Amino acid sequence: MELRHVAMREGRLSSFLKEELKMSAGLMNKLKWGDAIQVNSQPQWTNYAVVPGDVITVRLAEEEPEYPAQDGHLDVLYEDDHILVVDKPAGMLIHPSRAKFDGTLANFVLGYYQRTGQKCAFHPMTRLDRDTFGIVLLAKNAHVHALLQTAEVKKTYHAMVFGSPRQEEGVIDAPIARRPLPSLLRYVGPEGKKSVTEYRVLEHCGELSRLALNPVTGRTHQLRVHCAYAGFPILGDPQYGSEASQGLSAELELSHQLLCAKRLEFRHPITGKQMMLESRMDATIR
Repeated sequence: MELRHVAMREGRLSSFLKEELKMSAGLMNKLKWGDAIQVNSQPQWTNYAVVPGDVITVRLAEEEPEYPAQDGHLDVLYEDDHILVVDKPAGMLIHPSRAKFDGTLANFVLGYYQRTGQKCAFHPMTRLDRDTFGIVLLAKNAHVHALLQTAEVKKTYHAMVFGSPRQEEGVIDAPIARRPLPSLLRYVGPEGKKSVTEYRVLEHCGELSRLALNPVTGRTHQLRVHCAYAGFPILGDPQYGSEASQGLSAELELSHQLLCAKRLEFRHPITGKQMMLESRMDATIR
C-alpha cells in the first residue's frame, strides 16, 4: 500500500508526514531507515526541504493474509485511496475462521483489490454479526486503521422489533455480561459491563415497530440483548427473541434477525472531511 501527497506548501518532510499524512512519530522512525519514504520517487530523510509540487509517497508493507482472495459480488458504497465502505449481506461472516475459510467479506474484498490492482489489506473498522447486514467501514492499510480506532464513529442501526417502546425515544442503560463458556451468548446482569443504547421509533407497523438504534457503548450482541431486555426483541433473532417474536419469525420464514447497520458518521482520518454514509439496505419485511 502507498500513501501519496502532493505538497501545496514549503516545509520539512517530517511536517508533511505528521500533518498531511497523519503519521505517528513511531511510524516515521520505523520507516525512515529504508526507502519507504520518498519525494519525487527518491528516498529522502525526514528533514528534507519540501517545496510546492513535490510528490511525497510512503510505502507501507502489509503482511500477506493466510486466507485466499476470491471473486464475488461486492456492493461498494464509497471508496478513496484510504478507506472502502461496503454493504454486507445477512449470512456472511466478516472474517474467515477455522470453521469457514472462504466466502467471507474479507475473501471478497481481497479479490476486489486484486481485480482493481490495489495493494491493500483487509482492516475492518466496524464488525457485524454474521446475520446482521448493512454498512461496513474498512481501512486500506494499518496506518489508516490505527487513526480510525482513535476517531469518534457514530453508528446508527435500523431494527424491526416485535412490540413497541413505551416512549417514542429513550435510552436503555443496562449492564451486559457473558454467559459461562462454552456459550457465546450475553445477558443483562449487575455483574456485567456498562452498556448504553439510544433508541427512536421510526414507524409503527401493527404489532411491530421499526427503530433507529445508536449504540453508545460497543458490547457484543448489545442491540439484540438490549431490545430483548426492554421488551421489544428484534424480529428474526433466534437467540434473544421471545416465544411470540420467534413464532412470528417462523411464520414469516425469516432466516436472520432484521437488524441493519444503516449509517456511519465520522471524520475522515486523512482529509479531515466529515463523512456520512448510508447502507442501501434496511430492516424491513419484504
